[in-house]
Amino acid sequence: MAEFSYDLDGDGVATITWDVPGKSMNVMSLEGLELFEALIDRALGDGAVKGVVFTSGKDSFAGGMDLNIIARMKAEAGDNPAKGLFDGLTRIHAMMRKVELAGRDPKTRKGGKPIAAALPGTALGLGLELPLACHRIFAADNPRAKIGLPEIMVGIFPGAGGTTRLSRKLGAMAASPILLEGRLFAPDKAKGAGIVDEVVPAGELLARAKAWVLEAKEADLVKPWDAKGEKIPGGTPYHPAGFMTYVGASAMVNGKTKGVYPAAKALLSAVYEGAQVDIDTALRIEARWFTSILMNPSSEAMIRSLFINKEALEKGARRPDVPDESVRTLGVLGAGMMGAGIAHAAAMAGIRVVLIDQSREAAEKGKSHAEALLQKAVSRRKATPQKMAEVLGRIAPTDDFADLAECDLVVEAVFEDPQVKAEATAKAEAHLPATAIFATNTSTLPITGLAKASRDPAQFIGIHFFSPVDKMMLVEIIKGKQTGDRAVAKALDFVRQIRKTPIVVNDARYFYANRCILPYVDEGVRMVREGVLPALVENAAKLVGMPVGPLQLIDEVSIDLGAKIARATKAAMGDAYPADNTDDVIFWMEEQGRLGRKSSAGFYAYDEKGKRTGLWKGLADRFDATGEQPELTEIQQRLLMAQCLEAVRALEEGVLMDVREGDVASILGWGFAPWSGGVLSWLDMIGAAKAVEICDRLEAAFGARFAAPALLRDLAEKGEGFYARYLPAQAA
Repeated sequence: MAEFSYDLDGDGVATITWDVPGKSMNVMSLEGLELFEALIDRALGDGAVKGVVFTSGKDSFAGGMDLNIIARMKAEAGDNPAKGLFDGLTRIHAMMRKVELAGRDPKTRKGGKPIAAALPGTALGLGLELPLACHRIFAADNPRAKIGLPEIMVGIFPGAGGTTRLSRKLGAMAASPILLEGRLFAPDKAKGAGIVDEVVPAGELLARAKAWVLEAKEADLVKPWDAKGEKIPGGTPYHPAGFMTYVGASAMVNGKTKGVYPAAKALLSAVYEGAQVDIDTALRIEARWFTSILMNPSSEAMIRSLFINKEALEKGARRPDVPDESVRTLGVLGAGMMGAGIAHAAAMAGIRVVLIDQSREAAEKGKSHAEALLQKAVSRRKATPQKMAEVLGRIAPTDDFADLAECDLVVEAVFEDPQVKAEATAKAEAHLPATAIFATNTSTLPITGLAKASRDPAQFIGIHFFSPVDKMMLVEIIKGKQTGDRAVAKALDFVRQIRKTPIVVNDARYFYANRCILPYVDEGVRMVREGVLPALVENAAKLVGMPVGPLQLIDEVSIDLGAKIARATKAAMGDAYPADNTDDVIFWMEEQGRLGRKSSAGFYAYDEKGKRTGLWKGLADRFDATGEQPELTEIQQRLLMAQCLEAVRALEEGVLMDVREGDVASILGWGFAPWSGGVLSWLDMIGAAKAVEICDRLEAAFGARFAAPALLRDLAEKGEGFYARYLPAQAA
């Protein structure tokens, strides 16, 4: 079956239907592009055709372009991949212009055929860029549909004409949140933003589009940028009105990206330069900037981690080969913020939830947390009252463990104490079916030890959610030494059901994510103790792409929790506990009553509303920062290497089992510089030899914690990278 079909009705309207076989959503391939262009040529060359409607045979319209197109363009160009990309892009632009001009005489602007896009549902990326080249866009009133250009989220920008057309259609000011933030809109909001032209009932979509095609006038076929005397909304860069728009946009981009995300700067450059020339020249400018981004290692790494790798993990790349283990009824032990968040996520996915706490009142309070989240969604029109009632109806609060009798998975989210968890495990398993899987939600406690309280360690597993559950996309699944494949499959199927991204790691203290983020926090605190200006530490982190500095992060998590973890780890490790730590600073802050944001006092000062007002001046009194300050690069290398080296050690020790998971988790779990593609991608980007050189210098200056792991040295000696060794296809 072809990706596109063609039908000419009795009224002379040709319908081109996009329906990629075997796919839940349409994505454009090179073969699809060629077929689509051939059908457009057929319609434009047929005298019986009065106009064209372009639609989809699926509930959605399209999810964009198959990114393998980019790889093929580069590969087929041999030694000049940039030329291959640019030539390929200009061919796509030429096809889009063919749609836009629709056979019109270039001088008289007459004789064209109207082309309408009819979107039954979600239209993203190229799935919106194609409609933007059509003469009118109709969208079905589909509440599940999302319309937008999210390319910036994976390190690129709309490069098939979307950047140029949208900025000329709406003006730079109105287009900027759509292009630079990757915002997605429901159909009615997309119409309000000026992205689509009409929103119609789903059952009337095709009929309304065809009716417009038959009634369209010559003037309806001329886009604003093809009309004489085109005036871009808001003005061009050298127009008095437009000048400040572009100055402000540049400041906004640099302020938000700190200069480390090349795609945002390239997008703005394409808009700025393109606004000063005709549409065809502007499209060539867009293609050149897009080519430069596709050749940038940062964008390549972001595409690989945030699109290809993330999608592979969500589709079960690490799932054992066992039958389906989808969850029907979930038990959640503990109705605090974490347990309530898990219950909400499961109920949203259509899973029945039994929410247990020590009292019915406490369990009801946990359900009210889900209710508050749903009320917020309703107020923002992201959910209906009916949807809210359905979700809440799936959560059954109780204090009776006997209510777990029908659960096939239990997630325990009680107090972070081995004894408390052991008691909860025993109480629950006394009522669970023999086949039920038991999962513990813990961020630090080894799973193998907790499994000793279970009746069957093979059916015991760790599922580590990140807080807040409703916002954090990563879920860490931890295998104990005796955890079986069915338990792993159950955990993975559950995480995929609730539409989060799973990674699977082997058991070790702190697992993977916390193991890597704690050294980041420690290094920041250590530098303050050394006399580095706290503001320099925080800003150095942000300037290298970390979402928050280490001091702000520990304030958000809470300082007393850090102190508690330090004491518990020291008690567990005994003499093996590292002497060179930051406990003295953390314990001192705890003694001062500065516990972080929750107490409105931490490394930062806060006003009466809990808003940060700046770094706490008491740090300067306690830690002398009047001496000579280190170079910015040195601080950044310390902060990045503190995280990356733990990731390498985790891979070396077998805790981390897949380099894809290492990268995806580092971005989704703790926000490691997304521009880099993740911890291992960053090391590949700078090269193992350069990484070892940095490690040797840092080790000589600051100690053994920066010693290059044997695995990293081996890669350097052999001229390899992590992807080249472990996933050569991904590296290519």
